Amino acid sequence: MIDMEPTYQRRGRLWSRSAKAFLIDSIVNEYDIPKLYVADFTYGSPKLNAKQLPYAIIDGKQRFEAIFDFYDGKLTLDEQCVFREDPSIKIGGLGYKDVKSRHPKVAEALDGYLLSIVRVITDEEDLINDMFTRLNRSKPLTGSELRNAMSGPVPDIIRSIAEHEFFTSYIRFGIKRSEDLNAAAKILLFEFRGEVSETKKRPMDSFVKSVGKKDVAKLELAWRHVVDNLDVLTNVFLPRDKLLSSSGVVPVYYWFMRGLSDDVGKLLREFLVHFDRMRRENRARLKSEASPTEIDGGLRDYDLLSRSTNDLKSYKVRLKILNEYCDKFIEDITAELDT
Repeated sequence: MIDMEPTYQRRGRLWSRSAKAFLIDSIVNEYDIPKLYVADFTYGSPKLNAKQLPYAIIDGKQRFEAIFDFYDGKLTLDEQCVFREDPSIKIGGLGYKDVKSRHPKVAEALDGYLLSIVRVITDEEDLINDMFTRLNRSKPLTGSELRNAMSGPVPDIIRSIAEHEFFTSYIRFGIKRSEDLNAAAKILLFEFRGEVSETKKRPMDSFVKSVGKKDVAKLELAWRHVVDNLDVLTNVFLPRDKLLSSSGVVPVYYWFMRGLSDDVGKLLREFLVHFDRMRRENRARLKSEASPTEIDGGLRDYDLLSRSTNDLKSYKVRLKILNEYCDKFIEDITAELDT
């Protein structure tokens, strides 16, 4: 009855097993847990209720998931869990069904626990988004998770880009903390401005907040360009490609590919594999304290700049290095073919 995936929500399954078990321990022992907030759609037919469910989560998704997992038999209590009302009852390591069949007194405490739930009745998306952001201000949300809860046309387009096959099937990095949304937002920003830009939190937030109705045509054109280019990248990379193990490389490879001719673009993955191998070999020489003449300065600089991945200078210099090494790669291939 609860929409657990409204647009403003961060992704689920962020808590560890022990964190979820600790919450159930708190419920078993009747400790107070923070309030949960849900949008209540049982009054009228609000336009926000896209999934036609009575409720939508605003805050408390991880707690709901922990409770559901325990009742569904997917989670057990920690071995160290103690029922404080009667420590002689051994409940450590048990799941809900075992607790219910062996220790009715504990099951009664579980089933009778009253969650404190605040119902929010509104048809204003901005209000719900703002409430989600405010409730999570003290929590370690990522910038992309907070931007996802902002109003305006940009978050919807970013979510649409993240649903592209490139992000669902080809990237290899984790997306629990919305790393895919973050990468999608960066390449959309590049297309919107027609150039690489700084992608730190402040300019990214400004981009999402500042684009309004007057910019919709420009934004939609940038969106179409992103989709077209991601289509190309799905023909370059492999599913769950090792070259895409970090979200930070996506904007760089995306813009690099965008500037290549069709002929060179066909060799993009082959070049990136070659470039990646050269970087690993160069790092090995650095670790072995090889002589300076054996160290490739360009590859060293690329690795150093990759540590400050959101800086404008970092983007520009890394792209410059990629282009230089790609030109040399093509020259070498051409020379081999001529030979």
